[in-house]
Amino acid sequence: MLETSVRLLRLLSLLQSRPEWPGPELAERLGVTTRTVRNDIERLRILGYRIHSTTGTAGGYRLGAGAALPPLILDDEEAVAVAVSLRAAASGTVAGIEETSLRALAKLQQMLPSRLRHRIDALGAATVSVAGRGPTVEAATLTAVAAAIRDREQLRFDYEGHDGTVGLRRAEPHRLVYTGRRWYLLAWDTGREDWRTFRADRIRLRTPNGPRFTPRQPPDDAATHVVRGVGAAAWPYQARVRLHAPPERLAEVLPPTAGLLHEDGVLETGGESLHNLAAFLGTLGVPFTVLDPPELRELLHSLAERYAGA
Repeated sequence: MLETSVRLLRLLSLLQSRPEWPGPELAERLGVTTRTVRNDIERLRILGYRIHSTTGTAGGYRLGAGAALPPLILDDEEAVAVAVSLRAAASGTVAGIEETSLRALAKLQQMLPSRLRHRIDALGAATVSVAGRGPTVEAATLTAVAAAIRDREQLRFDYEGHDGTVGLRRAEPHRLVYTGRRWYLLAWDTGREDWRTFRADRIRLRTPNGPRFTPRQPPDDAATHVVRGVGAAAWPYQARVRLHAPPERLAEVLPPTAGLLHEDGVLETGGESLHNLAAFLGTLGVPFTVLDPPELRELLHSLAERYAGA
């Protein structure tokens, strides 16, 4: 039989690996009786772990969230992933967590075996981050929005539009979407009775939240809806263009906010003007066909003649 301390660590690791465990299955995994499992569960509770239990034939144990953060057990890959994420957060687009991210990273690296520290250090030395060039978002804003999504509570917030005007909005939050440069909130705008995409850095939350709501299903998945909104629908001039290049090539040249790229190579995109659209398409370096609007095709013909004359 395993020593009690070793067995507790194995039990904790099992509880973290999936949502719920039947008592007999835990006993079999640990090589002990179900009574010993019950005693070990009580020991973990004394250490600060909140573990829910249910009785009966379908009963079992489930690890829950407690009032304080107890020790966590991470395998090698999980530890590397957390460390890399903390480094990214230290220089990312979430304002106010850089210093706390570095503190957490220092604590984690102090506990890591040398083989994992070498992997993380090698990755850090070989990469250069250009994050932080986009607008930053307060961490408290993101966590408050995420909590409202989880609890299905309406949000009330002041929102700054493209023209600089600020207005009160009420919305049912659905998902937060990160495009690699900006954070967006996809939500049902109760005042406009339609799905809207909000830039998180332009949101100023009001408290308290509004009433609870029954979630709606957006017409597309959250990422698709947001990419379509920020890449095309939000601009005064919109276009549909077929790009004649392999998908892997398009993945290299198209930024996430360029628009919505369909499987057939059709890109829904937009811009401040037709000239901006023409310039953007020219920078891609791939052949393309303008499907609409006709005015963009006419402009490209005019530019082609001008460039040929130059």
